[in-house]
Amino acid sequence: MDTFMNYIYSLPGAVAQGMIWGIMAIGVYITYKVLDIADLTVDGSICTGAAVCAAMMNMGYSLPTAMIFAFAAGLLAGLLTGVFHTFMGIPAILAGILTQLVLWTVNLKVMGLALDKSSAANLNLSSRNFKTLVTMMDMNRSLIVLEVICIVLIILLYWFFGTEYGSSLRATGANLNMSRAQGINTNATKIVGLVLSNGIVALSGALLAQYNGNADVNMGKGAIVIGLAAVIIGEALFGWFAKNNFALKLITVILGGIVYYIVYSTVIYLGIDSNYLKMLSAIVVAVFLAVPYWKHTYFSSIKAKHKHRCKEDKADASVKKGGSENA
Repeated sequence: MDTFMNYIYSLPGAVAQGMIWGIMAIGVYITYKVLDIADLTVDGSICTGAAVCAAMMNMGYSLPTAMIFAFAAGLLAGLLTGVFHTFMGIPAILAGILTQLVLWTVNLKVMGLALDKSSAANLNLSSRNFKTLVTMMDMNRSLIVLEVICIVLIILLYWFFGTEYGSSLRATGANLNMSRAQGINTNATKIVGLVLSNGIVALSGALLAQYNGNADVNMGKGAIVIGLAAVIIGEALFGWFAKNNFALKLITVILGGIVYYIVYSTVIYLGIDSNYLKMLSAIVVAVFLAVPYWKHTYFSSIKAKHKHRCKEDKADASVKKGGSENA
């Protein structure tokens, strides 16, 4: 009974973490769904946001300043990936991996600055010593703050992607060749999309560092899997009410992140090794990504065969009917 109550008490924390990772998943959504680019930069940029925020607060800067610089660091990370991909002609997935490698060193150096060391893998950001937006120690306030941040972010993105330039960015992901034919600078829109995506990811990293009370150089490992899981789960469970509305689609991403972390809490409650969760997430993402292919390859052929048989049965029935009338 005590274990079950602990599980119930852990759910608000799961919702809070789900919203933080849901913000990160919005960044993944922009590259994966809007731009149709497989960007692996997020594994590094989420840690960059956390590292910059934690380092600046440890160095005495205010929370708003630290958050702004964390967001700006994510923008620069996305810019680097964009330059690798467009200017240097490197495939997007490899460009993201290269940026990850760069960010690993950058993150170590940034956290080391706050400790007067050449590098550091971990940096404290306890709410007892720093004023933070979100913290495990005050769950009610954290949930309200995260709700406000999610709402404001969705409103801003809904406005941006409704503008002429935002529409050109969406057009680039929908049909690259047609966008070029319409005079859109697709390289520029790709870079803007990557910059915006990683800025949002870094912002979520800053929030995650505040919530956890520390920034860790390893905290970004597997972030892309969690982001994809949130996008895919949200689309699968809640996509039915967000088919033609961009804002609602972003809300489903947040809900997908929340569902993911509720499942995470449930896995821990059931006594399953939490180390299996990322493997389960990868399997879930793989299955949901395979569903459209299975539907097109297998179910459409079955449906076509069924229609063909129905036509043949109708033709036979009409022939028999005509024969009986002639008789």
